[in-house]
Amino acid sequence: MVDVLGYDIGGANTKAVFISTQKGKLREVRVTAKYFPIWKEPEKLVNTLLELKKKLDVKKVDCLGVTMTAELSDIYSTKREGVRQVLTYVKQAFPRIPIFVSNTEGNMEPFTMAEKEPLNVAAANWAATGWLVAQLVKDCAVVDVGSTSTSIIPIRSNQIVAKGKTDLDKLICGELVYTGSLRTNVATIVHSVPTRNGVANVASEIFASSGDIHLILGHITSDQYTSETADGREKTLTGALARLARVVCADTEMLTQQEIIDIARYIYDQQIMQVVEGLTRVYSYMKTLTSNKIPVVITGLGKDFIARKATEKVCVDELVDLGTLIQRNATLATPAFAVALMAANKFNGEIVNWKLQ
Repeated sequence: MVDVLGYDIGGANTKAVFISTQKGKLREVRVTAKYFPIWKEPEKLVNTLLELKKKLDVKKVDCLGVTMTAELSDIYSTKREGVRQVLTYVKQAFPRIPIFVSNTEGNMEPFTMAEKEPLNVAAANWAATGWLVAQLVKDCAVVDVGSTSTSIIPIRSNQIVAKGKTDLDKLICGELVYTGSLRTNVATIVHSVPTRNGVANVASEIFASSGDIHLILGHITSDQYTSETADGREKTLTGALARLARVVCADTEMLTQQEIIDIARYIYDQQIMQVVEGLTRVYSYMKTLTSNKIPVVITGLGKDFIARKATEKVCVDELVDLGTLIQRNATLATPAFAVALMAANKFNGEIVNWKLQ
């Protein structure tokens, strides 16, 4: 029996997946996550990692798989510094356990190599997701919508064929769209909204986030709204309506509930179009690589209300829910599940059979 923990350490959310394997077969999968804004108290990452392990009720860990995006946090002067600091905290939490770190090639590196070449493992969680899907689908584009951003990953002949390796390059080619399910500032989705037979410019303040939009429209529950609200107040319909009204310098006495809901619907449509733009570019690129049918595989927290809706607006060959191919709970933490499997493969020296039968 081999027991493995996989961590996806983000700047605002850290996700953990526990897997147990026996004789090359996956026996168990557990998933959890915690909102942890690393820029506030980065040294508490150690406690967060151990807390997530406890929450998963893990008694034994044979090895660890890690991927990260936390190095982008502005608490670090450079990504190099951020990666090394995150790795230091991981080692402090698990000092006597073999640790493997995913790189932007979709491979796992020993901990010491990641320390020596930190930029190779910076912002590599998309590559872990790509590796996972590439084991299942020969040719496809993956759309993974998280709380903060959306990764669009091209796969050809069971290999990642991304144009970009760094966040910067991926932003340039459309493979990274900085819009997500919870944390996106509404003022970065729209510059104006229609209301009262006119068009109102929005305030360039952090008054409301995408989590408010999706709570108002019923896409998420209050429990799923794990990040902080812009005003620090309650994650309720009432609270979300008040925050969104403030985006046009109004309040719930000036605007009716229906007027605010209409604004939310408009912003939602515009957020979908942000993903559509990136997906269209990546999908068009995929079509130049093969004449085979190219499905789009969707995953992540925003799988159904962002990724699915965006894909439906693009002329694609097929839409596939990753939850029909792997354990459904793992789609909420796909990179963490992927690095757990990759680490198990490294530790076992054999491929773990984890696919749904």
